[in-house]
Amino acid sequence: MEKQRILVVEDDQTVKKTFKEILEKEGYTVETAENGEEAIEKSNINIYNLALVDIRLPDMEGTKLLTMMRETTPKMRKIIITGYPSLENAIEAVNKGADGYIVKPVLDMKELINKVKEHLKKQQEERKYGEEKVKEFIETRARELED
Repeated sequence: MEKQRILVVEDDQTVKKTFKEILEKEGYTVETAENGEEAIEKSNINIYNLALVDIRLPDMEGTKLLTMMRETTPKMRKIIITGYPSLENAIEAVNKGADGYIVKPVLDMKELINKVKEHLKKQQEERKYGEEKVKEFIETRARELED
């Protein structure tokens, strides 16, 4: 199985570098983007399993980027990262397509790693379920055609 790919969209250089290093040590292929425009360009070229998206980017709100990324990579899991946690932010993030929500500063990197692993596992389960449904449909259809 090929390495799972993660896109970190973060304008804070320290946070971006830290997340990249931690996730690469876990065996993921990690790319970064400093703003929404760069993230869209990269997601048009590459397929990512998961994106960690800062809620406040220099060129757009992270929640707007979530909506745009849904168009380029619909099955990608998306986790919003925010240093400005609020109920309103959380609700908006979920409504715009976030699969998760992490509050900065991330003091426990195990929490970040566990959240990433959890979402990638859900993605694999969804893919497996979809493949099983397609197989079931084809088998049923083949039986119908034989009759």
